Amino acid sequence: MFTNGGIIVFSTLKTLMVGANRRAETQVRQQFSIELIEEKIAQANDDLKSAKSTLVSLIQKERAEGRQIATLTTRINDLTLRAKAALADGRDDLATTAAAAIAEMENERRLRQETQARLEARILRLRQSVETASRRLIDLRQGAIAAKAVRGEHRAQASLGRALHGRPMDEAAELIQEVLGQEDPFEASEILNEIETGLTPHSVADQLSDAGFGAATRSTANDVLNRLKSDG
Repeated sequence: MFTNGGIIVFSTLKTLMVGANRRAETQVRQQFSIELIEEKIAQANDDLKSAKSTLVSLIQKERAEGRQIATLTTRINDLTLRAKAALADGRDDLATTAAAAIAEMENERRLRQETQARLEARILRLRQSVETASRRLIDLRQGAIAAKAVRGEHRAQASLGRALHGRPMDEAAELIQEVLGQEDPFEASEILNEIETGLTPHSVADQLSDAGFGAATRSTANDVLNRLKSDG
């Protein structure tokens, strides 16, 4: 037997479960919304086909009643002429028999006319319903096409968002920075050539000295030979 506290806990858990089920249902509906739309449209299309079949059947019955009424009218008119002729010829017995048959056919015709009127009313209502359903089904199909386009756009945007903020682009950006940050090998070669030029005997100052402009910047073989001769 539940205490007041137990009842409150049970009620709270029940409320949470109901909320969780509702959220789960909402998520499923959102995830499979396009599939649900297509299924509902398919069901509506089946219902429309069934209504059309019923409408066809009603129209066939109404036309059959119309043919029966036309046949009865023809027979009534024929018997009426014959009964009048019998009366004119003094054959009341035959005229009475014809009158009974005419009355029976008139009663049948009246019943069929009432049935035909009811069928016409049902046909009119069902035809209007079918036309309304057909127009709405067209709208639903167009809406489904728009919904698919929107869902495709959302998925494309989600994919693009993942691509923009995903590892492949980050890694590509890092590689680009690494390449751009590398030293230019051509520039390094030029700098090395400049250094080598400065270390070679044919530097600018040496070239000027060799040409007789300014003091000698380096010893020559003649200088060393002259020095050796003077030391001897």
